[in-house]
Amino acid sequence: MEFEVTDRKSSGAERRLRISISVASVSDARERAAGRVAKQVRIPGFRPGKAPAAVVRKQYADAIRQEALEALMREAYLRVIEAEKLDPVTQPHAHDVAYKDGEPLTFELHCEVRPSVELARVEGFRVARPAGVVTDEMVNTQVEQLRDQKAIWTPEEGKPAEGDLVTVHLSVTSAEAPAEGKEYRLVLGAGQVIPAIEELIMELVPGGSVERPVKWPDDFPDEAQRGKSKTVRVALADVKRKSLPALDDSLARELGDFDTLEALRAAVKTDLSAQAEREADAAVRGQLLDQILSANTFDVPPSWVKQLTAAYAKAYQVPEQEIEKFIEEFKPAAERQVRRDVVIDRIAEQQKLVATEKDVDDKIAEMAGKRGAKVGEVYASLQKAGRLKEIERSITEDRVFAWLLERNTVDTETK
Repeated sequence: MEFEVTDRKSSGAERRLRISISVASVSDARERAAGRVAKQVRIPGFRPGKAPAAVVRKQYADAIRQEALEALMREAYLRVIEAEKLDPVTQPHAHDVAYKDGEPLTFELHCEVRPSVELARVEGFRVARPAGVVTDEMVNTQVEQLRDQKAIWTPEEGKPAEGDLVTVHLSVTSAEAPAEGKEYRLVLGAGQVIPAIEELIMELVPGGSVERPVKWPDDFPDEAQRGKSKTVRVALADVKRKSLPALDDSLARELGDFDTLEALRAAVKTDLSAQAEREADAAVRGQLLDQILSANTFDVPPSWVKQLTAAYAKAYQVPEQEIEKFIEEFKPAAERQVRRDVVIDRIAEQQKLVATEKDVDDKIAEMAGKRGAKVGEVYASLQKAGRLKEIERSITEDRVFAWLLERNTVDTETK
């Protein structure tokens, strides 16, 4: 094939190349296409593959022309990628195709290429590690949350108060829409409904109802509803009030294998300390990567960012009508995540830190030991859940950050 690249344009990781294929190459491709078509078609009066070439070309001119075009573009793509030394990460697209008889075939090839990451500097940075202090107040808050899980809800006959669990039937009528009634279970004071509706609920006793105009607050999340007045009807079905258990050794035993309240508090403090350590590790990693990314700029393929935002939209179950807004708002974070992954992959590759199959097997054996389970069962469970790649990635990242921490300075903040 005789071809030439007549124009080259680059924008970040995107490449646009104008390709011209000679008239002779186009003619040869059509001859070969005609031969392939002749073997495939059946023409009355002739045995398969024996019809005269002139008859085949006349009756199947469009099919021959299209097959030749596809073959030419496939071959041109492979040749151009090799000649231009491109490493595409997306399927190429052809635009502005010009395919006229007696003229060269020309088209513009669009693709995204793998970023070239040199990482000129990954050492000599300085980051701060949070102290990760666990206070008595934090322990008390966590214990209260555990205590709240053992709370008992008991029916009340009087008016509800803040903190009560209520069952109500709400219907809202506005100029734009008729009344729509629905039953809700709400905890008053938890911000589940606007304050004005909570006030209506707290006027009632079980079995009562009230109907009154209510103005939607000026800071309501849906901007289109802000400041609008609607008629709200509330019917209160029942009220339940929370009763917390005593904060004593009995509660500790009920919550787990703890003989005393102090043993529970000690376990909570240990868990919070471990969590604080994990958060401090994450903070150090984040700061370090931010500095490395600032010192080493490179382009990333837009398709990688789009794939990541789409994956998060699916994971968060973003409604279809909100996906476009979500993608736009999440794009900076997604791009940073892509850059982060590229840097980690590059360091892992350069320093030979990529997790091996044996590393993954050893990690699974460790997990099985901690759970008191069989290695094969744990492996099968992780494989079924699609988590083997996640474990491999985690091992690789831990190695990369261990390597980086040896070459950069971490200052621990004072408590």
